[in-house]
Amino acid sequence: MIDLEAEYDNRARVPDHREIFARWTSEASLYRERLTAQGRAELALRYGESARQTIDLFFAEQREHAPLALFIHGGYWRSLDPSLFSHVAAGLNDKGVSVAVAGYDLCPQVRIGDIVEELREAGLYLWRRFGRKCLVYGHSAGGHLAAAMLATDWTALDSSAPADFVPAASAISGVFDLTPLLSVSMNDDLRLSEPEAKQVSPLFWPAPTGRTLDVLVGARESGEFLRQSREITRVWGRSGVATRYEEVAGADHFTVLDPLSDPKSPMNARLAELARLTRS
Repeated sequence: MIDLEAEYDNRARVPDHREIFARWTSEASLYRERLTAQGRAELALRYGESARQTIDLFFAEQREHAPLALFIHGGYWRSLDPSLFSHVAAGLNDKGVSVAVAGYDLCPQVRIGDIVEELREAGLYLWRRFGRKCLVYGHSAGGHLAAAMLATDWTALDSSAPADFVPAASAISGVFDLTPLLSVSMNDDLRLSEPEAKQVSPLFWPAPTGRTLDVLVGARESGEFLRQSREITRVWGRSGVATRYEEVAGADHFTVLDPLSDPKSPMNARLAELARLTRS
């Protein structure tokens, strides 16, 4: 029998996660300072009413016609802060893509469905400001939210927005079927019922046919994270989504993000390719 508590407890699986978070904090702070000094950052832009509903924008050097990407952080919908992730914009910024890093309210103060709606509001904020389509990429809970953004009919939310405002997404170490979380201790904060878990699981949504989803996962992650990534790739792929699956060699649930800050990484080369799809 699978020990779901152990399978989904990433911090226990990566004993040095505190050191990794400390490194992220330092790298993110330095990147914010550098781009602010260059006049290429706009921080803490409010897209909603709460203090956490903010966007940090990091612009490519040639910003006027640059493609746009939105990064969504993880933390199991109940922890972490966008200020930890400013540096993930570095790779795409170097490749001529402007990046928004979004915050959102956390469980248990809100429910996961509320967070989905908040990120949709963040997307519409970007649409109304820039009037261009957007690549969405995210990590862990952010991978779940990236898939949710891909599967959104944006015209139904704002008649001025194209239905495929998000034509492409990259989900890194995401969770796409939330029903296994019903039996783990974090559900004390998530407060999911079985019907709600299915309702907020993109795996069970109508597949966003004609759009593109890349799914990445660290090769050293738990069997459940590998299974989740393979399953969304398979189910959406057979339903007309252009899916692509990759296991990142040597990476755990947290170090899988490291290539994002390296402009020369294959991960950023692929993300830049996906960003170009937003111009079609």
